[in-house]
Amino acid sequence: MGPGGATLGDQWVRGREHREASITQSKGGDSPAAASVSGLRKPPSDAGAQPQSPESARTLVGRPGELETLWSFLADAANRAGSLLISGEPGVGKTALLGAAAARAEDLGYQVVRAGGAEFEVDVSFATLNQILGPFLGMMPQLEPEHWEALGAVISLGGGRVTDPPRVATATLALLRQAAANRPLLLVVDDLPWLDKASARVLAFVGRRVTGSPIAFVGAARTGEAGFFEEGDFPRLMVPPLQDAAADALLQRTFPALPGRVRQRILDEARGNPLALLELPAALGDLRQPHSYTHPDVLPVTERLQAVFAARVASLPPESSELLLLAALEGIGDLRVLTEADSQQEGQDSLEALGPAERARLVFVDPTTRRLQFRHPLTRSAVVGLATDGERRRAHTILASRLADNPERRAWHLAAAALGADEMVAALLEEVAQQAADRGDPVGAVAAFVRAADLSPARTNKFRRMARAAYLGANVTGDLGMAPQLLDESALEQDPDASLMMTLAAAAQLLNQDGALDTTYRLLVNAIDMHIGPFRADDVILGEVLHTLLLVCYFGGRPELWEPFDIAMARLDPEPPLDLRLVSGTLRDPARTAESVLDDLDTAIAKLNQQQDPAHIRRVGIAAVFVDRVGGCRQALWRVVEDGRAGGAITSSIDALFLLGNDDYLVGAWDEVDEVTSEGLRLCEELGYRMLEWPGRFLRALVAAARGDDATVQSMTERMAAWAFPRRVGSVQGYLAQVACQVALARGDYDAAYRHACSVSPAGELASHSTLPLWLILDLTEAAVRSGRSAEAAAHVAAVNQAGVRRLSPRLNLVTLGAAALAAPVQEATVRFDTALAAPDAQLFPFELARIQLAYGEHLRRTAHASAARTQLTQAKDIFDRLRARPWADRAARELRATGKAQLPPQGTPPLAQGVSATTLTPQQRQVAELAASGLTNKQIGERLFLSPRTVATHLYEIFPRLGITSRAALRDALASDDAVTKDGDGRS
Repeated sequence: MGPGGATLGDQWVRGREHREASITQSKGGDSPAAASVSGLRKPPSDAGAQPQSPESARTLVGRPGELETLWSFLADAANRAGSLLISGEPGVGKTALLGAAAARAEDLGYQVVRAGGAEFEVDVSFATLNQILGPFLGMMPQLEPEHWEALGAVISLGGGRVTDPPRVATATLALLRQAAANRPLLLVVDDLPWLDKASARVLAFVGRRVTGSPIAFVGAARTGEAGFFEEGDFPRLMVPPLQDAAADALLQRTFPALPGRVRQRILDEARGNPLALLELPAALGDLRQPHSYTHPDVLPVTERLQAVFAARVASLPPESSELLLLAALEGIGDLRVLTEADSQQEGQDSLEALGPAERARLVFVDPTTRRLQFRHPLTRSAVVGLATDGERRRAHTILASRLADNPERRAWHLAAAALGADEMVAALLEEVAQQAADRGDPVGAVAAFVRAADLSPARTNKFRRMARAAYLGANVTGDLGMAPQLLDESALEQDPDASLMMTLAAAAQLLNQDGALDTTYRLLVNAIDMHIGPFRADDVILGEVLHTLLLVCYFGGRPELWEPFDIAMARLDPEPPLDLRLVSGTLRDPARTAESVLDDLDTAIAKLNQQQDPAHIRRVGIAAVFVDRVGGCRQALWRVVEDGRAGGAITSSIDALFLLGNDDYLVGAWDEVDEVTSEGLRLCEELGYRMLEWPGRFLRALVAAARGDDATVQSMTERMAAWAFPRRVGSVQGYLAQVACQVALARGDYDAAYRHACSVSPAGELASHSTLPLWLILDLTEAAVRSGRSAEAAAHVAAVNQAGVRRLSPRLNLVTLGAAALAAPVQEATVRFDTALAAPDAQLFPFELARIQLAYGEHLRRTAHASAARTQLTQAKDIFDRLRARPWADRAARELRATGKAQLPPQGTPPLAQGVSATTLTPQQRQVAELAASGLTNKQIGERLFLSPRTVATHLYEIFPRLGITSRAALRDALASDDAVTKDGDGRS
């Protein structure tokens, strides 16, 4: 089911309007075009006017070059006419371009006649010519007698039997010239290969002779099938498949609700063919359902696609068809497998049978790889579609026998050949599934588990395998809908060997979609208590159960939830696996347990670029969050995001997006926070992953709070509160408290800020089994100091120091030192602030740094050090301006005025008015600035300049204050102004 319960079939019906508007783009020439003639729709006001593009042209996607060629042809043809042949593969959009040309011609004042060949009329002489002549029958009496007689026989109006076809061609040209005497004429003829031979000869004659007359001819034919319309005689417009971006745009416009995995599969198979892009979604059905994973490697096709791509296949000799079917099902073109002789081909070169298929341009042998390739993937699908079920099963059996050295491919071919339940094949597929999961291919693992379940004779094995698929679907690949179906089927299952896996699948469903935290917790704890057998560290299922329980305990945010988890971890032999240790150490109670796993975490992060498993990368990223190490995971996390965009581990990609947003928030790339969280939240909404969305909303709310964007804060927090409080999701309640604390601090309401911070962790302690106290160190301390609670502030700093929090990361070191400076007695504060600002890598965390500089400037002003105060306050305000943290910038500005500093330039003043020049930028900074000014994101800039997005963010952090600006929007003007000054000042442009 798609979003809102709609299946792809429903979406197909709802998309009919879009499809019919677009279908002419990809008709592929499989139906005759109706003849029509149109008069002038609107006379041109003057000869040089350019009419607006017609509606048919606006519906085309990815064809600007082809349309420009057609527009140019029609503009020239209005004066001296001519002919143009449109060529391309079936379904590529030739008919759509003919339609666009016809509509454009009508706007230009042409009269347009449309006709086309039809397979069922290919033997009916002059069938297509009758379509052309029909609109002009009233003009025939004006022709010369011999022309009237020739055409009269063609259209059965009288005259003798036609014995001289050239006379018909000459007469047709005469009639068309007479019709075009007052207004130019465009002949539009589709499906040239299906024209009857008599009509084709006449129209080819006409097409070669229209130059110099007010008649233009445009025809369409498949590549290599022009017939009488030879390439040397006609200018040709070759229509290639759509580029990737255009193909994706067409698919998005017509089927906007397709999930990522389905969209990518269609794009891969269609290979830019518009007809395939529009038809394949209907052929595939709803790929959100479990059975979708068992679709064969060769996709099914609709009757329409079959008709377009199978025409040449049907005419092949039997031995060619058999070998072509083997090649289609084998899939990778391995000539060794295809040429291996069977008992009926002993001593023969079986590839000889492919000769007719090569001559029909269906397949070819790649000269570099020496692999057999289909010229289009849908030809491969058509070959399979034409075969009977028995023929396909026999081919799979043959291929399985030839792939003994490749267990994975052999297992899939055996599964495809199976008629019913087969435990041997099911067990082989279960091994394949586990191998796919181990190498980071969750979609492949789900497919193999589902098919293994289908083939399982025993209920226990069936439900266990289906449960593995459902768990991966709900927790990794974005298929929450699999678990309810499983639970309905397995309600009566009592086998203890399958119960742990079934509980895990149910927990994934309940946690991700419903947020039923307490129910999920009870399910998991009971399953662990009832687990029979040793607690082996290499037990994959038990490990997944503990990972899920860990997340439930984290989201619950209550210390009492953790005891069963701790007991189970202690029972694991010999020790918990690495991922579980890392996430547990940094998520369970980081103030007390994180330091013990930092060395292992740093090692794991260093190895991430060698890792492909999205689950492992995501878990290392999660472990890195509260010890501020996500920056080292960014490259690997972006790989996970791209994998999710391509339809792989979608839930891992959602987490990866929010992890990247977390790092963006800390390093001050707040606009990128909006970008990545928007994508993640959209996926959560589309796929129904409610539990996953809250970190994204939390990050957006934090940025909005610091920027004084109350509307965004309200929209984010209202939704979080309405969901979290009824379900007792303590971590989300903590998120809400931190956002409220930030809002209160920005407004100067320090009593409220103190209450909100203490609701997460009371002053003087770091609440156990909670992560958020590490994010509230500076907030709580500042709120306490500003609200007159000096003792509480000092107690909190003492607790943070006692826990050794500053050893966990440079950021925590910075905020710990900053909090100590805030809470220090006046006589000690200056030294404390200097120590904090000298902390290593302090500049990497601009928001915390600016807050400490602001507090330092306030301290210096109050102790009568106005000049030093201005330095700190100016630097703080510059950072706040760059972050667009308006409440904080205003506070810094007020303090600056209190020091007696002259009025600051108004916000938005051009940088040159402030005496700043872009020539102070390094060459690389200049490149970064120019690309950012053009609208590129940090990621796109990084790809252009071979830099990481984080390095780009650092450059921009340095560029903004040098240019005297605070946003990307001001970059273009700043750079332009500098260019002008440079030119005026030293003569260089």
